Amino acid sequence: MRVAVGNIRELTDETVAFARQLGCTSITLNTPPLTGRPSFGSNAIGKTYWVEPGDEKPPVKWDFLELLHLRKSIEAEGLTLEAIENVPFYFYKKIVLGLPGFEEQLQNYCETVRNLGRAGIPVLGYHFMGNRVWRTSKGEHARGEALTSSFDLDLVREAPPTDGVIIDEDRMWENYERFITTVLPVAEEAGVTLSLHPDDPPVPSLGGVARIFRSLAGFRRALEEIGDSPNHKVTFCMGTFAELGVDAMFEAMEHFARNDRIAYVHFRNVKGTIPKFAESFVDEGDVDCVDAIRRLKALNFKGFLIDDHVPHMSGDTVYMHRSRAFAIGYIRGLIHAVAGNEAVQS
Repeated sequence: MRVAVGNIRELTDETVAFARQLGCTSITLNTPPLTGRPSFGSNAIGKTYWVEPGDEKPPVKWDFLELLHLRKSIEAEGLTLEAIENVPFYFYKKIVLGLPGFEEQLQNYCETVRNLGRAGIPVLGYHFMGNRVWRTSKGEHARGEALTSSFDLDLVREAPPTDGVIIDEDRMWENYERFITTVLPVAEEAGVTLSLHPDDPPVPSLGGVARIFRSLAGFRRALEEIGDSPNHKVTFCMGTFAELGVDAMFEAMEHFARNDRIAYVHFRNVKGTIPKFAESFVDEGDVDCVDAIRRLKALNFKGFLIDDHVPHMSGDTVYMHRSRAFAIGYIRGLIHAVAGNEAVQS
């Protein structure tokens, strides 16, 4: 069990220093801005200097060599790339919503997974939220007036369809089954683990689009019935599951960890549950985080944890370095106290 620095888009000298100063030896990247075109060299952290000529259209898939250079540039700094979280959503939005053109996107997604495997990148985090994460306010306050976000279902019950169509639960399951039964065999062959993030917030529908990964039952259907494979796991977002209640969160943790189906953990906290909740500092929400670490240790969880959805502290940066440093230090301290120094450093 270890802590990685997450929510990073690009590797920079500052990012490397931040990770090292926090005592972390690994990172995750979230939707890195790759060109999708072959690159053949690197003269700086994460920067390529020779790219094949071509138009400037947005990429539709990720290139093998670019991914390889990304991993090697991270390793050259003494760090490990644990995972990449999320391809750009437009890469597979037609797949999720079942829109015309989904067949081509499926082919491109499979090729991206193959290229991740060829490049030695072991985990791809993904979600199946047709209109992504929703929050109704970014002006709530956590401890000491730190800014945070919140959600109130009553405010969005009448939200119009986000894509001009209504997509019910049956259709979303059809879209998902087509996606995972196509992509998962490719991931198995490539040696890549697909890690599914829950729908946040976990409500039945938002903006006319059903949310099918809002409960343990939905995840069990996905991982144990449709896509049962050692290469298919859960991004255990502690905050999202806690939005259903602390007991529900621990029930899901127990289930997935006992079956070795947690790829990694988003270690965050919230106050309140659906239909209304707010983000919080990791040590002030409804979840007893000491208990969470104890349970993960007892369940023999050996993956990594990252901070997530941290409040914005006074004088903070856009990346929220102050708040992330607090969260990462707190999590490392919990692991050290509960699991021992060896677990923190592994």
